[in-house]
Amino acid sequence: MEKQLDYDSVSNKLSQQSIIVDAAEVHGILCGMLCGGMSLTDQKWLEALSETINQGEGFSDQTQHLLTTLFNQTCQQLLEPEFALTLLLPDDQAPINDRGAALINWVQGFMLGFGLHQQDLMQCSDDVKEALEDFSDISRMEEPMDADEESEKALLEVEEYVKISAILCFSELGQSLLDDQQDTPSVH
Repeated sequence: MEKQLDYDSVSNKLSQQSIIVDAAEVHGILCGMLCGGMSLTDQKWLEALSETINQGEGFSDQTQHLLTTLFNQTCQQLLEPEFALTLLLPDDQAPINDRGAALINWVQGFMLGFGLHQQDLMQCSDDVKEALEDFSDISRMEEPMDADEESEKALLEVEEYVKISAILCFSELGQSLLDDQQDTPSVH
């Protein structure tokens, strides 16, 4: 079992490959695609990522491996019960504004990925619509935060809300793995 990827290592590896987005945004895009209903076995996500974060260029083997690991990890977390999804964000030791900015990147990524797969929001429940409206507000937050306990709490609450909203979207629109395994012959 590969160890869980962390924000810094993924961001560093991406920037070494001169990909200009951080790990949070990439993870957000992946989650958005999955939560918007992309099949977990759909390989198109790599193409979508190259379009959105790499000017349509293919990725090096190394980057592709990194992204595939991240994708698989994300699928696994979304499929586990009990809100196992972990947003790929800087750790708690990072300055609060770095974490805030990364959360905004994550949410922007999520909305981008979600939009690639979920064109028809009229079909979504009110809860999902509301979550996406909130995401749109969060993605426009520009206020620098003070490094105090109150801001810490507020950031954690937003983070928790984002995570639960993403899981909500996945549980409503995400493909279950069972949908993917219909290749087995069925008995008529």
